[in-house]
Amino acid sequence: MNDNIPHPLSPQDCLVAVMIAVSASDENIRTSELVKIQSTVNHLPIFADYDTDRMNIMAQTVFDLFEQEDGLDALFGLIRDNLPARLNETAYALACDVAAADGTLGDEELRLLEEIRYELDIDRLYAAAIERGARARHMTV
Repeated sequence: MNDNIPHPLSPQDCLVAVMIAVSASDENIRTSELVKIQSTVNHLPIFADYDTDRMNIMAQTVFDLFEQEDGLDALFGLIRDNLPARLNETAYALACDVAAADGTLGDEELRLLEEIRYELDIDRLYAAAIERGARARHMTV
């Protein structure tokens, strides 16, 4: 894992890591997903004071963790330890937006979203509403 990460991670680092993880889950990071992540960080109030240079560090951290056998568990451990519970639904919403950004949801993305729901203890009804909102925002004609 990258030693350049000061511990603890900021809540924003955790949100970025979740978005990157969803994008990388199918081993094919698409431009539309990267644009969605960058746009999210540039425009949402929660990222107003976020150092965008940290995005590269978080990306490398996620990639390094994904190369390890229990890397996903380690990633969720970092997120649970450093993301306030009140932002769990935010993390899931951002994950859904990134997953929907390219117009398709592959099996790997769907499995990771399911794992995020479980790990962050997202109520199934709330998850359905968040998923429906992401779908609505990313519809094409």
